[in-house]
Amino acid sequence: MKSTILLAQDVDVAEGVGNPILNIAVFVVFIVVTMTVVLRAGKTTKESTDFYTGGASFSGTQNGLAIAGDYLSAASFLGIVGAIALNGYDGFLYSIGFFVAWLVALLLVAEPLRNVGRFTMADVLSFRLRQKPVRVAAACGTLAVTLFYLIAQMAGAGSLVSVLLDIHEFGLQAIVVGVVGIVMIAYVLLGGMKGTTYVQMIKAVLLVGGVGIMTVLTFIKVSGGMTTLLNKAVDKHADSQTLADKGYEASQILEPGLQYGASLTTQLDFISLAIALVLGTAGLPHVLMRFYTVPTAREARKSVTWAIVLIGAFYLMTLILGYGAAALVGPDRILAAPGGANAAAPLLAFELGGSIFMALISAVAFATVLAVVAGLAITASAAVGHDIYNAVLRNGQSTEAEQVRVSRITVIVIGLISIVLGILAM
Repeated sequence: MKSTILLAQDVDVAEGVGNPILNIAVFVVFIVVTMTVVLRAGKTTKESTDFYTGGASFSGTQNGLAIAGDYLSAASFLGIVGAIALNGYDGFLYSIGFFVAWLVALLLVAEPLRNVGRFTMADVLSFRLRQKPVRVAAACGTLAVTLFYLIAQMAGAGSLVSVLLDIHEFGLQAIVVGVVGIVMIAYVLLGGMKGTTYVQMIKAVLLVGGVGIMTVLTFIKVSGGMTTLLNKAVDKHADSQTLADKGYEASQILEPGLQYGASLTTQLDFISLAIALVLGTAGLPHVLMRFYTVPTAREARKSVTWAIVLIGAFYLMTLILGYGAAALVGPDRILAAPGGANAAAPLLAFELGGSIFMALISAVAFATVLAVVAGLAITASAAVGHDIYNAVLRNGQSTEAEQVRVSRITVIVIGLISIVLGILAM
C-alpha cells in the first residue's frame, strides 16, 4: 500500500470563502464578553493562591469544563478534521491518542498530584527530594514545554488568519499574532487563574456546542446516517483528480495505512506518535496545574471524568466532521483553500450554514487559541514566581504579593517572546 500525505502545495491556491468582516465582528464580541468576565473575576485575585489556582474554589464539573477548554486546541479542531477529510482513518488516529491519554491522567496522575502538590508540578517532585535542584529542573522543563507550545499556538494563529479572514500578507498575519499575544497577557494579568478558567469554560461550551451543531447539520445535509456519509466521502475522493494523481483508491480513506503503515518507517512513526499522544498529555504542565484549582482530590478525579466525557464526545464528532468535509466539500476544494487541510472545518461550516455560521465557527477557532495560550502563560508564570523566585532565590521567604508581582512580569516577558518567535515561526 502506498503511503500518501496530502499537502496544500499539490494544487493551486483558491480564494477564501465567507465574510471576513463578519468573522472579525463575531471574534471581537467574544473578546469583549470574555474580557468583562475576566475583569469581574480579577477583583477577587489578591493572594498567590488566587492567582495560581483561583483559590481552589472550582467544582469538579467546572474544572472539567476548563480542562477541556485548556486542552482542546485549534489543532484538535481544524487540524484533525482536515487530517480525517484528506487521509481518512489514519487522520482519526490523532483523536484516539488524545482521548486515551486522559485515562492515564485519571488513573495515575489526578488524585496523587492534588494530594501532594500546591501550585506546580515541582511541588510534587520536590516533596521527598532536594528542593532547589529539583525545582530548577522542573521549572526549566515547564518553561521549555510552555514556550514551544506557545510558539506553535501563535504561529497557528497567523495561519488561521489566512483561512478564516482571507488575509495572506505576512505583515497583517503578524499583527494578528500580536493581538492574540496581547489579549493573552491581558487575560492572565487581569484575571489570574480564576479569569483564565472562566475563559476556558466559555470556550469549551462554545467549541463542543459548535461541533455538536455541525455534526447534526452534517447528517441532515447528507440525508442519511454514517453509512451514507462514508459512501459520499468515498465518492468525492473518487472524483478528485488531485488524489487520483497520488495513485490510491478512494475507498482507502476507510482503511488503515493511507498515511501510516505502508512501510517499516511509517509504522515506526505511528508507534512513536501513539506513545507521545498517550503518555505526553499526562505530563503537560498547563494540564497538571488545573488539578490544583479544585479543593480536594475527589474533585480532581471528578474533573478528569468530566473532561473525558467532553473530550471524548468532541473527538468522536471530529470523525463525523472529517468525513463530512470530505463528502460535502471535497479534497480538491480543501487543498486549494488558504491553509490547506486546516480549511476543512471552516469550509464545512460554510456549506452547512453559510457566512453567518462560518463566522461563528471562525470565532470559536480563535477563541480556542486564546484559551489555550492563556493557560500556558499562567503555567509559565507559576514556574518562575513560585518555583524559581520564591523557593530557590528567596528560600521560601518571599511574600505572596512579591510572588504575584514576579509572576505577572513573567507573563509579560513570556508573552512578548512568544509573539516574536511565533511571527518568526510563520
